[in-house]
Amino acid sequence: ALFEDYLSCFVCSETFRDPVSLSCNHSFCSSCLQTFWKQANNRNCPVCKRRSSKDIFVNFGLKQLADSFAGRQKSGSSETEKGEKTLQVVCSKHQEEPKLFCEDEQRAVCPVCDFSLHQSHKVVPVEQAVRELKEQLESDLKSLQDKRNKYKQVEETYDDVIQHSKKQLVSTERQIRAEFNKLHQFLKEEEESRLAALREEEEQKEKTISREMKRIQQQISSLSDSISAVEDQLQKDNVAFLSSYKDTQTRTRTQSSVSDPQLVSGALIDVAKHLGNLSFRVWEKMKDKVHFSPVILDPNTAEGWLYLSDDLTRGGDTEQQLPDNPERNTKYTNVFGSEGFSSGRHSWEVEMGDLPVWSVGLVKESVDRKGELKASP
Repeated sequence: ALFEDYLSCFVCSETFRDPVSLSCNHSFCSSCLQTFWKQANNRNCPVCKRRSSKDIFVNFGLKQLADSFAGRQKSGSSETEKGEKTLQVVCSKHQEEPKLFCEDEQRAVCPVCDFSLHQSHKVVPVEQAVRELKEQLESDLKSLQDKRNKYKQVEETYDDVIQHSKKQLVSTERQIRAEFNKLHQFLKEEEESRLAALREEEEQKEKTISREMKRIQQQISSLSDSISAVEDQLQKDNVAFLSSYKDTQTRTRTQSSVSDPQLVSGALIDVAKHLGNLSFRVWEKMKDKVHFSPVILDPNTAEGWLYLSDDLTRGGDTEQQLPDNPERNTKYTNVFGSEGFSSGRHSWEVEMGDLPVWSVGLVKESVDRKGELKASP
């Protein structure tokens, strides 16, 4: 009996398992001591209450004696044997498996020494507490699973948004290039037209000047002949001069009576006509080539069965695979305008074509785009 007491743990009163010795030379099961310290919230010896200031280690000599006494063989695990039931220690003094659970303190209680402390608390059997707590945890698990599914759904929607954005990039780039190609073509044609008009005016002015130059040159030639004739006449002797001067004088006076030459006005190119307000005049002409729509439909709000035209002003009924972004209508075949207003009076003309059923109206930006809509009136 003395030897058995020597090999018994003060805490659990059982033969040592992995015994550890403190500086005060008292020994305990390693797990019993750790549990006792945790519950006592200190590192005092359970027997003499002296504080242990150093780390504890297994006393292998005492362990060998205890294992031999208890008939335990040395094996890998010294805590529990294979097939041996593990008890969850609740109390450091009583190795009783917990049978009661205090709902007020949310912990299992020792049926021997703790029960009196919980008489005013709500205490239920452990099995009932475990069942109810598992039901709560299963409910929490379902909430977590539902939350994860929602996050996965949003993740999938973001993937759809990314893919759709790439398609939008390609399509929008193509349409922008097409629109600017039209403008570039118009500007190129307008440039060629105005350059052609400039060259035509220059050619006409050159012809006019050439014609005037030819007439002037003819007059110069005629006057030069007359001058030479007069100069020759002045060189003749008296008899010859008197016999022929009359004809020379008549010819000279006839040519002298001709009006002096005048420069033709408008001989220069009318630069002001070609350059004046050029950009504005081209812009005014361009206005006739482009179309303005007071309402631009927002493709990001269109329901899957609504297919919008390239200029975002008309709709069709071709089904598309579109992401379920927050702006999109999914309950009804609707599409919203891209711009809103907060005041003023507004009116529109809408071409409905031969559609048998249609509706046009105004909505608040905060409208539920995924649920029911009620038209009023």
